[in-house]
Amino acid sequence: MEQQDRKRIEELREQLNYHSYRYYVLDDPEISDFDYDRLLRELEALEEQYPDAVTPDSPTQRVGGAVSDLFTPVLHQVVMESLQDAFSYEELLEFDQKLREEFPHVTYSVEPKIDGLSVSLEYENGLFVRGSTRGDGQTGENITANLRVIPSIPLRLRESPAFLEARGEVYMPRSSFERLVEKQELNGEKPAKNPRNAAAGSLRQKDPAVTATRGLDIFLFNIQQLRGKNLQTHYETLEYMKQLGLKTLPFYRVCATMEQAVEEIRRIGDLRGNLPFDIDGAVIKVNDLAVRDQIGSTSKFPKWAIAYKYPPEEKETELLEIAINVGRTGVLTPTAVFAPITLAGTTVSRAVLHNEDFIKEKGICLGDTIVVRKAGDIIPEVVEVRRHKAGAQPYRMPDICPSCGAAVSREEGEAALRCHNPSCRAQLLRNLIHFASRAAMDIEGLGQAVVTQLVETGLVDSPAGLYRLKEEQVAQIERMGDKSAANLIGAIEKSKRNEIWRLLFGLGIRHIGAQAAKLLQDRFGSVEAIARAGEEELSAIDGFGDVMARSVVEFFSLPQTMSLIGELKVLGLNMESEKKAGNGKFSGMTFVLTGTLPTMKRQEAAEIIERLGGKVSSSVSKKTSYVVAGEAAGSKLDKAVSLGVRVIGQDDFLAMAEE
Repeated sequence: MEQQDRKRIEELREQLNYHSYRYYVLDDPEISDFDYDRLLRELEALEEQYPDAVTPDSPTQRVGGAVSDLFTPVLHQVVMESLQDAFSYEELLEFDQKLREEFPHVTYSVEPKIDGLSVSLEYENGLFVRGSTRGDGQTGENITANLRVIPSIPLRLRESPAFLEARGEVYMPRSSFERLVEKQELNGEKPAKNPRNAAAGSLRQKDPAVTATRGLDIFLFNIQQLRGKNLQTHYETLEYMKQLGLKTLPFYRVCATMEQAVEEIRRIGDLRGNLPFDIDGAVIKVNDLAVRDQIGSTSKFPKWAIAYKYPPEEKETELLEIAINVGRTGVLTPTAVFAPITLAGTTVSRAVLHNEDFIKEKGICLGDTIVVRKAGDIIPEVVEVRRHKAGAQPYRMPDICPSCGAAVSREEGEAALRCHNPSCRAQLLRNLIHFASRAAMDIEGLGQAVVTQLVETGLVDSPAGLYRLKEEQVAQIERMGDKSAANLIGAIEKSKRNEIWRLLFGLGIRHIGAQAAKLLQDRFGSVEAIARAGEEELSAIDGFGDVMARSVVEFFSLPQTMSLIGELKVLGLNMESEKKAGNGKFSGMTFVLTGTLPTMKRQEAAEIIERLGGKVSSSVSKKTSYVVAGEAAGSKLDKAVSLGVRVIGQDDFLAMAEE
């Protein structure tokens, strides 16, 4: 039986790798997602039964492993060079003329320049062993764990060259970027500026599981090193990588003259708006690899390649109105609504105007003729006002919230106008998603999709409404049956017993994160005591500032806040902390955790400290009692030494906790 199981493991891996290649590289799947998941679950079950059979290239090993505290440096054996840029066709012809003086029969490969993050993939005997960022070209960062979770990167090649290093561009497809921005806006986070920045940030996450949710993809465009096979041209290297199962550039063409190359660049430029990913130019490379070696490189870039950069497309249009959107944190964001225009292949009619200062700086009035372009070829932005309409008046932001009618205000040092009414309907959906999130009230099963349905059906109109829900009501919403409804009601009921810091954080008090909420709990012990506290008393808390103190006072001074707190109390939510300030052997002590601890995560150490009455701070000061340092502790360790703060390791820390 064991022999059959192990044979089945190999069969499943072969099938899953084949279907992954069809889906992610060829974009031509042969089976449904359901059938693929069924095969994957079968493999997971067998590998759990035979853990010694798990291999690094198994499809089950894409997501997992430890969370990194930092990325270790990688010295590139072959320098990952940058490219010289050209902004006109004349520059390309000059580049060609100079080359042909010595190499009259030179030919070129022309390909799109993907707008993403340049990376190196290394394979030994066909097995993916290391991946790294470009860095400064000579030294990058080891991001192997994060690259492993990108489905289009094969963990084992279809053939097994002794060694291959391939260079490519990790990018975020436009569809993935739009989903990410929508999620960030719902959570009240600052949205990513463009797909390139989003890809770079996603690829450098410390937790590979986060990277895996971002929908990243890759195109390979160059072989840096290859042992065991000789190739003559760049075109052959692209075809060989494709043969190995690597996802190469979507199209490339060999041109005999620079005039042909310019034609191809124009063709690629016409495609820009219809591609599902961003490109910021086209790359022209000498096709013959031996000729490349003769041409050589400067200290910065190869002399055998050049990148043509497309200019951003700009168009005039009429500003029809300015719509005001109210976000989760109450920020009023103005959006320009203008006569539809086509930019980079798509029709656009709206662009965010950011805030009141942006509108004043541009001198924007309703009816203006404005100039619009796509920043990064995806996000529409207003560049300037070309001319005003006769009698135009400068636009003024509203004095009241357009959703609930409450007064809005602008805090000192901020550009945004904000509505502080916690019952504002425009903020309701985002507030409830935050309220139920794992970091706040941790209500399992109450994700974005369910919250949206509860709000749209009118079943919930405030956090208090969640605690009035009945099983039969929940069971009626889409994709929820009796069992799911019972589980959700049970999770909501369980959340009533949460510590009060979770409630405070879940309520979304401006400037108050989870750590600040814990400080409030530890200092005052009850929601009622916090609500009575004055600015001076709050500012005296170690780790609290004047802005945070003022925000807490303003929040609890609103009648709507106290009404909501009263409702939640009647509904049975915990309003008093079981922890009393001053209890525990770490009472009065402040710890800073830094570096990688040998056998435990820093979050685990933080929980021990807080359970024993201590506080965890993110920065070292003279008030710090101990710095618990692990491997690669960095600047916090240096600061602790300079201030004379006592530094201990994990073993000393655990010994203190156990005394």
